[in-house]
Amino acid sequence: MTNKRTPEDVTILPRDLHFSMDGADNGPWLDGDPVATAIFNAMSLTFPDGERLFIDAVKAYRGQVSGKLAQDVKDFISQEAIHSREHHLLNNKIDRVKYPVDEIEAEIRERITFGRSGGPIRMLMATICLEHFTSMMADLMTGLKIDGAPLFSKTDPGLERLWRWHAMEETEHKAVAYDVFLEVTKDWPPFRRYFRRCLSMFIITHHFTSHVADHAARLLVADGYSYETALREVKAFLWKKPALFGKGWKVWLSWFKPGFHPWDHDNRDVMAQWKEEFTLVAAE
Repeated sequence: MTNKRTPEDVTILPRDLHFSMDGADNGPWLDGDPVATAIFNAMSLTFPDGERLFIDAVKAYRGQVSGKLAQDVKDFISQEAIHSREHHLLNNKIDRVKYPVDEIEAEIRERITFGRSGGPIRMLMATICLEHFTSMMADLMTGLKIDGAPLFSKTDPGLERLWRWHAMEETEHKAVAYDVFLEVTKDWPPFRRYFRRCLSMFIITHHFTSHVADHAARLLVADGYSYETALREVKAFLWKKPALFGKGWKVWLSWFKPGFHPWDHDNRDVMAQWKEEFTLVAAE
């Protein structure tokens, strides 16, 4: 059993911020790129219901944690509730007559209902795996380029700040659910815990990446692409260039190291400037 936990000096601060979504009103909002916009819209569509699952997953075990972790759980819940609210507003900017948003959201809810049907431990396993993905957002958004220009450099400032804030807070709380998992499975045999989390990550990775690709491709079909062309371009963006998912393979692979903890990848220095910016705004 690993004794690793979140460093004591990592604090989680819910920042109740509101972002202007007006930049999403006029065509592809992410740097004018329809493929990038479809991918980020597809991810955003998963967030409101997905983050409610994360909240309920840790809530189920609040009675088994104490001290700093109990406070971290409370702050995690607050952060995720605010993320859900803001992405719901962004999702409402997508033209539901033109795009198959209702159909995609219904499929997302169906999958989440299946996840909930497995009870609290399956919900928690799904949460720790998906939190590993969302915690990589900040790293993956840094250094990516479209046609030589940094990702989000041509995006409306309100939308750029929304995604940067979300990425920063996901990094900040990236180990909370994992610490809950470690606490509530502390009496499990080590191999059982290792096997379950590794198997869960393989399953979640397959479903999450394939569903994001499929949903983005279907959004592009409404823009006039064939499904085959759309899926090919989406997969190229995700895995080849700029490799939104592919760039994070080392961090993803670290999950499978025995004794892994999310803060093994300590990127607080990368997030420091963003954290200062949004914490100051939240205090105003």
